[in-house]
Amino acid sequence: MGSLSESESDVNNRKPYGVRFLEWIRKKPLSYKAYQATVLLVTFLAYANYHASRKTTSIIKSALDPLSPDGGSKFNLWNRSRSSTRRLSTRVERTNLWSLSSGGWDPFDAAEGTSLLGELDLAFLGVYAGGMYFSGQLGDRTDLRIFLTVGMLGTGLFTSLFGVGYWANIHVFCYYLIVQMLAGLFQSTGWPSVVAVVGNWFGKSKRGLIMGIWNAHTSVGNISGSLIASALLSYGWGWSLVVPGLIIALSGLVVFLFLPVNPESVGIDKEGDGLSSLKKVGEGTTVPLLKSASEIEKAVGFMEAWRIPGVAPFAFCLFFAKLVAYTFLYWLPFYISHTVIDGKYLSSTTAGNLSTLFDMGGVIGGILAGHISDRLGARAITAASFMYCSIPALYCYRNYGHSSITMNVSLMFITGMFVNGPYALITTAVSADLGTHSSLNGNSRALATVTAIIDGTGSVGAAIGPLLTGYLSAKSWSLVFVMLMISALIAGLFLTRLVIAEVNEKIEESRSRGRITTRGPVLEV
Repeated sequence: MGSLSESESDVNNRKPYGVRFLEWIRKKPLSYKAYQATVLLVTFLAYANYHASRKTTSIIKSALDPLSPDGGSKFNLWNRSRSSTRRLSTRVERTNLWSLSSGGWDPFDAAEGTSLLGELDLAFLGVYAGGMYFSGQLGDRTDLRIFLTVGMLGTGLFTSLFGVGYWANIHVFCYYLIVQMLAGLFQSTGWPSVVAVVGNWFGKSKRGLIMGIWNAHTSVGNISGSLIASALLSYGWGWSLVVPGLIIALSGLVVFLFLPVNPESVGIDKEGDGLSSLKKVGEGTTVPLLKSASEIEKAVGFMEAWRIPGVAPFAFCLFFAKLVAYTFLYWLPFYISHTVIDGKYLSSTTAGNLSTLFDMGGVIGGILAGHISDRLGARAITAASFMYCSIPALYCYRNYGHSSITMNVSLMFITGMFVNGPYALITTAVSADLGTHSSLNGNSRALATVTAIIDGTGSVGAAIGPLLTGYLSAKSWSLVFVMLMISALIAGLFLTRLVIAEVNEKIEESRSRGRITTRGPVLEV
């Protein structure tokens, strides 16, 4: 009995401090469902704050670079040419407005300010994408709770340091560039970690719906980040960064105190049957045996993960899907404030608040995509359908969104639903499915690596989209939307082979059911 107590004590020592405290208050261990609820809540909070801290830079762009708004609002795909005279007069007009503006922050308020902001986005997302691949490999080999905590603390530090430039009166572009790059590096720890943890606790059944709801953290983070940054913008743009930075750092402490990485780490098997099996080692001493020596799983290699069926098509699809989603993430408030809507321009604060409708649509889109893919049993068909539907939504938003506030927010909501739906599905349920693919023979140490490959590849597109937007928007926002529609089309096309396979599978299943129905029941005499 003493040996059993000693073994239970060893398991208890591995539990997060906050979990131990909860169990001490309850006077009994947490149930399996209670652990699952804790995992969903803590990881939801963690990644919502990752996105909240990431969203702030899009809100402060109008304060850093108060460019003249885009006067053109009519979208014509076939008439984008302008005369050299008009380009010259536009350039002179913009330069005069820059010089007359009382806002702005050197060096971003100069004529090339929009391009500099695009380069900051590229720096952040480029390092984020590269770091994602390494984070996945590290996540499968380290304690995800510690790994995630360090990432959140680092993210909070460098997000705040960007804002410190306001009070320190820093006008050196390289300072902001380096801070953004380091912020991107620490941000890359988040997604592989939270998906791997959730994948450890939840099976494939209804994974699309569960993760679709859980993935609302992305939009909740974007919305909260927009509202916080917009509310603080009037006190100085530095506050819009420092406050979210402090919040994510505090959330990192919550992760450290409460996040159970997997069932085995807290002495529960995956069916929730209680303490893991015990085995004698040495003379009369028992220790918890989570896995025998022959059962210890080796982390899946980077190239091996790429060869898992379905990883490459979904990764390249996400490249273009995330290009679209992140262009909206980083530039939508700027676009709204620089476009005539119902005959007038909106303030930066109003534009920031209004842009949250895109993310609200994303919440609905993520849940719908997850639920539909669960019901159909067809992830590729669902993702491709959403991407194709986003093309007319993008066209209508650019062409008709300027007519009134009501029309703008309605089309923005619909666009967010179709753009973020497949993005949410691929980065959650699809990544978890592929990370536990049958070809891995039950090896669970591929989740973070597969997630990192898919989201890392998507993040390369996420870096390119905002960068190109910085250059294209200076010429015409219509060019930006052409780029987005082409990207959405290519994203859907990358899933064509998988869509055909799923359609054939559904046809075969339908035929099989038809044959069974035709035969009818066998009557016994």
